[in-house]
Amino acid sequence: MKYLSKLLPCLLSASVMLAAPASADQPEQYIPILSYRVGPFAANGASMFSGLIDYLNLVNSKGGINGVQIAFEECETEYNTSRGVECYERLKDRNGGASVIETGSTGIAYALLDRLPQDKRPMSTMGYGRADAADGRVFPWVYPLISTYWSQAAAMVKYVAEQSGGMDKLKGMTIVDLYHDSAYGKESFPVLDHYAKELGFNLVKIAISAPGIEQQAQWLQIRQAKPDYVILWGFGVMNAAALKAAARVGYPREKVIGSWWAGSEIDTVPAGDAAKGYLSMTFTAPGSFPVIEDIKKTLYDQGKGNLSRDATFASVSHVRGIVIGILMTEAIRTAQEHYGKGKPVTSEQVRWGYENLNLDEKRQSEIGALGLFPPTKTSCADHEGSGASMVQEWDGTKFIPKSTGWVTGDRAFVRKLAEQSAAQYAAEKNITARDCEKEK
Repeated sequence: MKYLSKLLPCLLSASVMLAAPASADQPEQYIPILSYRVGPFAANGASMFSGLIDYLNLVNSKGGINGVQIAFEECETEYNTSRGVECYERLKDRNGGASVIETGSTGIAYALLDRLPQDKRPMSTMGYGRADAADGRVFPWVYPLISTYWSQAAAMVKYVAEQSGGMDKLKGMTIVDLYHDSAYGKESFPVLDHYAKELGFNLVKIAISAPGIEQQAQWLQIRQAKPDYVILWGFGVMNAAALKAAARVGYPREKVIGSWWAGSEIDTVPAGDAAKGYLSMTFTAPGSFPVIEDIKKTLYDQGKGNLSRDATFASVSHVRGIVIGILMTEAIRTAQEHYGKGKPVTSEQVRWGYENLNLDEKRQSEIGALGLFPPTKTSCADHEGSGASMVQEWDGTKFIPKSTGWVTGDRAFVRKLAEQSAAQYAAEKNITARDCEKEK
């Protein structure tokens, strides 16, 4: 398999229009895409944003959303927060205004939080960003759809408990959290700290500074701790380096569980045989699905796909982008159902669409995505909509499902944690929480 290694120089420019031009009388819905195809996390971003663009092009090829074509514009951020903010400011008001913002970056998402209510622009943060943004009463413009970092961490603990014979069996165990030394890497702390105290396991936190290629000291510490499991909360080259280091010290890869940003072919293929048996969380299921085959037939077989020739079709990162596109277009479609089919909807109306998503099995089946991601239903108060994830295993050549279906941790605890954190944020920012009952 080939993986991304070459990038077009033109992607260094501020922005590139990628959507095919529509006729003068054809309605359009504008979506800026704040992507990163260069920089330290280019391999992740290039595949993911290509997946998003592929799905938007697929929708356009089938007549758009009730006849409304999607016009999209890509702006290169290099995963740099200041560049991301610059891209946002440049594109937010173009072409009638941005329908929704997608950055793929926790840092950029944090930087835009205070701007969104003023600009009235919804932001999608599927699988990243602030976990407490699941509380739509405080964060009405942010949508951390499917599952947040806190839900993922709770699901990890539940899965380890299931493999160990029950929650009570975790008492006395040792779990290492090998984390990227950044805000992202520390996102799991509130959940893991809670469970360590409640269930009585020993939580050992070990930081790895970016880029994380050298990990000899950390794995010496892990070998001395003799953990029952290692959580790999990594990103970028750190992940493959960790798997190679685990192999060198003889730590079983089937006892290493990565976060979903440590669970793609970009992380496993470079590690070679050292990755076999490695587990990771995911919010998109591995395997073949009709929507993916449709993209291949409609776009790639016709030479119209967005991936570079050195990237892999239907890789984990590519599929994540496709799912972002599904949620994005379904929010617009939902808004049209409420405000009027066949015409572009405003960003405020798209926000309503994100807040009233109902991607149940019936709707997933209609769009060829049944089982690709967990059923997701949002509301005024709940901007996450699911909280479920899956455990997958690298068998040496591909990812395969490891858990039996979707795994959901203690939703009540995670929700309580989100509400407490959101309330603190509201107090700091002098935000009055919405009354969702009155808005019904």
